[in-house]
Amino acid sequence: MRIAVLGTGAGGRCHAARLAELGHQVTIGTRDPSVTLART
Repeated sequence: MRIAVLGTGAGGRCHAARLAELGHQVTIGTRDPSVTLART
């Protein structure tokens, strides 16, 4: 199943990781990609 998660906070990342572990194709959306990349 293809799933989109909006938000890169702790909750969004946790949900996305678990869904990916279960075999789903996950896309994560963020408001500001440069800030998100700097945080990781």
